[in-house]
Amino acid sequence: MTPEERQSVLRTLRSPKLLKTEVLAGLVVALALIPEALAFSVIAGVDPRIGLFSAFTMAVTISFLGGRPAMISAATGAVALVIAPLVASHGVQYMIAAVLLAGVFQVLLALLGVAKLLRFIPRQVMVGFVNALAILIFIAQVPELLGVPWLVYPLTALGLLIVFGLPRLTTAVPASLVAIVVITAITVAASVTVPTVGDKGELPDSLPSLLLPDVPFSLATLEVIFPYALAVAFVGLLESLMTAKLVDDVTDTRSNKTREAWGQGAANLVTGFFGGMGGCAMIGQTMINVKGSGARTRISTFLAGVFLLLLVVVLGDVVALIPMAALVAVMIFVAVTSFDWHSIRPSTLKMMPKSETAVMLATVAVTVWTNNLASGVGVGVLVAMVLFARRVAHFVTVDRTLTGSDAEATAVYTVNGELFFASSNDLYSQFEYVLDPPNVVIDLSASHVWDASTVAALDAVTEKYRRRGTEVRITGLNEASVQIRQRMAGKLP
Repeated sequence: MTPEERQSVLRTLRSPKLLKTEVLAGLVVALALIPEALAFSVIAGVDPRIGLFSAFTMAVTISFLGGRPAMISAATGAVALVIAPLVASHGVQYMIAAVLLAGVFQVLLALLGVAKLLRFIPRQVMVGFVNALAILIFIAQVPELLGVPWLVYPLTALGLLIVFGLPRLTTAVPASLVAIVVITAITVAASVTVPTVGDKGELPDSLPSLLLPDVPFSLATLEVIFPYALAVAFVGLLESLMTAKLVDDVTDTRSNKTREAWGQGAANLVTGFFGGMGGCAMIGQTMINVKGSGARTRISTFLAGVFLLLLVVVLGDVVALIPMAALVAVMIFVAVTSFDWHSIRPSTLKMMPKSETAVMLATVAVTVWTNNLASGVGVGVLVAMVLFARRVAHFVTVDRTLTGSDAEATAVYTVNGELFFASSNDLYSQFEYVLDPPNVVIDLSASHVWDASTVAALDAVTEKYRRRGTEVRITGLNEASVQIRQRMAGKLP
């Protein structure tokens, strides 16, 4: 921990009020993790206990090693989707090997500075990421409301009333916890039959144990697990770093993204050695912890993992009685409060450039369509890059002026703007080759040469003039442009 984090933890431990917030937040998150972990186990095609133990090991490990306090990491749907084909084709042991290799990849990527790439993700991609997340969280609750006893609907409505209304009266206890306790008490007291956490799968009755994957340590095994491990590493890091940035914004604090990256890798290594399915940061549970419960330190993350283990191993019979309606209400609350409603207001859409709105909508559409946050972010960044390149390319202007007369006449072309592949491809057509006098000057003092495409374009222009017997001088190059042109001029086809 940094000195600031250490002081924050010590201050929390000394303050009953702050400590109560962290403890209750950890308890609420643990309750919310149980059905999620069970559901993700089903997606991955593994025993439900594997998902629960993965949530425990990820949360506890990242509470010590992560770079973003109060962020929750556990088994996630994105990772489950990646490893599901491997489990189906080769079994659980190969999955464990892939999780371990993914942890190694994440540590290596952290050491190589992958966290710095976060600066290249535009704000509108972040907005789309958050909005898509909120939509996915809401969509994930819909199956819990279809084909169920009618009592589920009033119970869910009561839960929504509590989570939205109680904070207006008091914030002494998390509204999410109150909703879970009240709805559970009602269903137990009235002996009503509604879907519960216990219906999602068998809860474990013992602790996880250390193990090594029972696979051949050979090149053939590496060929099988390598693509899955690499996908888990990238998906996990992307979701974790994006979540960390989101928590930074919510809490107005900064976090160590490089530490978070290798912390995720270490957490996956620990999870793999305990036979887990791997995971990464969970945005929904993190928002419950930070936004819904007000947690701010590593204590809540650690306790979420500990409470999860205690709840499923020691109090499994009690936890199994919790109605899914209560957890659905909590997750709908997270979805509604996480969505950036300001981003879709008519006034915002009118003010925002169309390209920015397109980036946000592309991120949302792809994420919801693929059910994969990493795919949505990747497409969003790609769309942003293309639209930016297109917009910048149109900023390049070429102005032609004539000086002198007869044999002394000179055509001066003043190029203004950034020259790269998108803008320099049209540069060739901006000159009057037939009409120009024997002397031509291309003034680049208001430009910058960025890439080989521009050098090749300048070579093509000077070559076309040379064939007509016209002398061309290129002036005004800054130092960086001179270096790139000297290195490649005349050497490109």
